[in-house]
Amino acid sequence: MLYRIVGSFCFVLFFIVTGSGINAQTRQDRPKIVVGVMVDQMRWDYLYRYQDRYSEGGFKRMLKQGFTCENTHIPYSNTATGPGHTCVYTGSVPAVHGIVGNSWYDRSIKRKMYCVEDTLAQTIGVVDSGSSSSPRNLLVTTIGDELKLSNNFRSKVVGVSIKDRSAVFPGGHLSNGSYWYDNGTGKFITSSYYMDDLPQWVKNFNDRKLADQYLGQTWETLYPMETYVQSTADDKPYESKVINKEKSVFPYDFSKLGKDYGALTKSPFGNKLVFEMAKAAIEGEKLGSGDCTDMIAVSFSSTDRLGHAVGMNAVEVEDMYLRLDLDLADFFRYLDNRYGEKGYLLFITADHGASQAYGFLAENKLPTRISKAAGYVAEVNAMAKRKYGISKVIVNESNQEIYLNWDEIRARKQIDEKQLVKDVIAVLRKHERIVDAWPNRELGYAPWPEILKNKVINGYHPVRGGDIAIVYQPTKFGPSMGAGHGWWYPFDSHIPLVWMGWNIPQGHTNRLIGMNDIAPTLAGLLRIQMPSGSTGQPILELTNRQP
Repeated sequence: MLYRIVGSFCFVLFFIVTGSGINAQTRQDRPKIVVGVMVDQMRWDYLYRYQDRYSEGGFKRMLKQGFTCENTHIPYSNTATGPGHTCVYTGSVPAVHGIVGNSWYDRSIKRKMYCVEDTLAQTIGVVDSGSSSSPRNLLVTTIGDELKLSNNFRSKVVGVSIKDRSAVFPGGHLSNGSYWYDNGTGKFITSSYYMDDLPQWVKNFNDRKLADQYLGQTWETLYPMETYVQSTADDKPYESKVINKEKSVFPYDFSKLGKDYGALTKSPFGNKLVFEMAKAAIEGEKLGSGDCTDMIAVSFSSTDRLGHAVGMNAVEVEDMYLRLDLDLADFFRYLDNRYGEKGYLLFITADHGASQAYGFLAENKLPTRISKAAGYVAEVNAMAKRKYGISKVIVNESNQEIYLNWDEIRARKQIDEKQLVKDVIAVLRKHERIVDAWPNRELGYAPWPEILKNKVINGYHPVRGGDIAIVYQPTKFGPSMGAGHGWWYPFDSHIPLVWMGWNIPQGHTNRLIGMNDIAPTLAGLLRIQMPSGSTGQPILELTNRQP
């Protein structure tokens, strides 16, 4: 009898313990939160270029504790902010998700369309300024959308950035709120696509007036100027103005700018605003405290705006990354304290890289030439006027594509359209800036290396794209100042990708990985459906470790 009682007791105890264990395991089989970090215009080599001065808690910590994909590339041409952020969170390419550039020519309205433009939405958070931004132009779902769909909308997803497109596309269609910085007020705002009024936590954050505090400060180098051996001299003729100074040289006194809140976005203060806003979003939305995994997408735009102004070799860029590293270390400590080191899943990547400043290349006898960026447009139009009587055969040139004026071409019924296209291409091929040009709908037949052909095809959308694709020379042509991007070459397409935290092993891989592999990898880790337009593959070194 006693044996039966003891046996029954042990059975019940076993059931309670194992049942509790099962429930605990269920709660732990996914991270509390996914933290996606994107650094606008961060080249892959920035992980290592300044590493001897990075702190132990920022980039170095990720490389030592996490998993780095050393050979990650963008799988399409026209590397830009809108397509890059979209690719990361959709696992797709412009040919499918539709975001072919930061803007594109829309034939239906006969003008350029901004990628997050939404005339049906209104700005929320400042005095009404007309239409606002939303993900309506995005044709597929995001990983955040799929996360919410996987548990009947119990997860929360939030996007935060300086730029609207960098907050909108990562947040997705179902975002609980995507917020971006308003240059006119120094506040974070959103649009009526998401809500009718800012949440109280955003209002409280804006009331802190951090932008006003930063406008009262001076940006000086962290270390003595002579120690910035990875950079050129502080005063170079190919650096454009960062703020209202005759030259781009340290120090930068923002207290002299009055209420020029936009100036902060070219400085480390812009990054600090995003970090603080991200923390406020985590606290305000209680992200990671529910039964389901939440997600926050954080994008830093100041690195891009500074790089465009001064190029990638400037002291300003080195100092910004050293400061970004310290801010990342602080952010990681915050996440550790809130979720535990293994309670969150974090990745860091970029939307595109950057070229060297043209002036820097010329100064160092590297291949380059200063020329007008689009002189070929005038040459093509002159040919069409002379041969076909068409005053403007090119109606637009965007994203390395030519849009032909079909209304005027077809109004002249005697024109041989195929011959006209051939004539246009013949003029383009003669231009010193262009390697080749090819009709977009015949890209499969282009006599190009497969890597180039595939990237151009992946970047072409049949409705939003143009008629002729252009491939530029690898040597840089253009104005002498600042850095640029947009090309398929490795200086633009080779980006960092490092994972850290929940279920992430320590290690690295040098095999080729695409930017579009990030979202399907997240889907595999979270055991949810990948986004609807996904063209990437899970990174098996990470997903095969799942229990």
